[in-house]
Amino acid sequence: MLFTIHSLAAIAATVILPRLASAAPTLVRNDSACRALPGDADWPQEEEWETLNRTVGGRLIRGVPLAEPSCYSTNVSATSEACGTVQREWESMAPFIADPVNVIAPYEQNNTCSPFLAANATATCKLGNMATYAINVSDAASAAAGVKFTHRHNLRLVVKNTGHDFLGRSSGRGALALWTHHLKDKTVVDYCSSLYTGPALRLGAGVQVRELSVFAGANGLRAVGGSCPTVGAASGLTQGGGHGPLSSAYGLGADNTLEFDVVTMDGQHRTVSPEQDADLYWALSGGGAGNWAVVLSVTVRAYRDGPIAAARFSFSREQVTPQVYWNAVEAWMKYVATLNAIPGFRSMVRVDRSGFSLDMATLPNASVGDMQTALAPFHNTLARLNISLSLNETALHPSYLAHSLITEAFRSIVDGSSAGDPLFVVMSNNVSHINHDNAVNPAWRSSLFLINMVLMSSEQAPWPKLQADLAEMNSWQDRLRLVTPGGGSYGSEATFDNQYWKSEYYGSVYYRLLQIKQRYDPGFVLWNQAAVGSDLYRLRDDGRLCTA
Repeated sequence: MLFTIHSLAAIAATVILPRLASAAPTLVRNDSACRALPGDADWPQEEEWETLNRTVGGRLIRGVPLAEPSCYSTNVSATSEACGTVQREWESMAPFIADPVNVIAPYEQNNTCSPFLAANATATCKLGNMATYAINVSDAASAAAGVKFTHRHNLRLVVKNTGHDFLGRSSGRGALALWTHHLKDKTVVDYCSSLYTGPALRLGAGVQVRELSVFAGANGLRAVGGSCPTVGAASGLTQGGGHGPLSSAYGLGADNTLEFDVVTMDGQHRTVSPEQDADLYWALSGGGAGNWAVVLSVTVRAYRDGPIAAARFSFSREQVTPQVYWNAVEAWMKYVATLNAIPGFRSMVRVDRSGFSLDMATLPNASVGDMQTALAPFHNTLARLNISLSLNETALHPSYLAHSLITEAFRSIVDGSSAGDPLFVVMSNNVSHINHDNAVNPAWRSSLFLINMVLMSSEQAPWPKLQADLAEMNSWQDRLRLVTPGGGSYGSEATFDNQYWKSEYYGSVYYRLLQIKQRYDPGFVLWNQAAVGSDLYRLRDDGRLCTA
């Protein structure tokens, strides 16, 4: 079985939300079945926000569009160096990670305040889909204050750490965001429970993958994290499943959780584990990010560090005929099954119109010779096809820190797309040997590939072009779905408009998750697209969240 996903890079949502005004000239009565928005009569008064700010120790922040100060403010030119700097940094993700409300997902940015459109005479800058206020969470009390405030005033509540999210789960028009990015505590613990006894790491929700790797390595340990160093290792990644270079050896991030320190939607501070609030622990371990509780920290299994064999290689498509190139791609797709039988082996390749690249192959506790032996049969296949490698490296690092139908679908998409230059990222994550009881989509346990589809679009592309690109990508997913019956999709790197989201993102555990959601958050204070129970509510065209 294959595990296919559909991910977007620079693709817009099919629903364009009206821009959020900073102030409303009149107050309107809000439907009680809907969450309040700025301009409603029941929207909190300024003094009520000030009271909340005092309650959380001055840590309430008003949301500001990232490009506004440098590209849209009075006496600021859209052609200024300051606006140019924002444009250059826009794709680096760093400004979004460090901001309490702005998010990386392009379709959730909605072009309501784009630095690339600022020079247009008709360009405006509004907050759009971003949260109106955020609390810089410092402890359980500040998170609980935010939860209680949203209850009292009928507001949307979202949780934001770094904003690495394709579904916009850390944003929402008129929302109060709980910003957990600065919860950076890291502790090594000798953990002992009925589930596990051994080394563990307690990580604040704001700890990122790179920070986790450095801290663990300094203590002679390693732990499962993502491939992207800036992703939050202890929050969304773990709650959504979480795959990375060590997943084939130790399982997904969710397979390694021991306990969570959380604030639930009744405002209570709890430690949840298999021995306490076990159902909530189960849901938090792979049941989707931002939908269960506000995670303050997580304790995860750690493993003794050791050598890791690594390799990468690439070859250009230009040196061979199209048929030979696709024969080579097919040979790799078939050979992955052999590689997956090697304990701990994990790979990530890119396939596009320019060529094939193995960006990362890792094999923990192995030698260079072991890696070379593992890859030799595929290298021999390339030699028989008269394909020369433009890059071929194998190395030993002293520690972690230091099938044909699929191929034919790839070929038809890559060679036939008129929308741009499609990119497929194919990862092997063999987690079939992990038997932990959690909410991870069961399709992971029998999957061979994780396939990530990417299509880049211009920052200045008009909405009709972006919507057409999104429609084409959905058609790609339909093609792969036909040749991967019984597969699933990784909900943390997916689309918001997948009509099969319940079965593909959650599989057979969906209805158990729904029961847990209704127990711990019956009012759906936390709501996001394609989350468990999300179809009980809907977003109106003006961005207002209402019961369905």
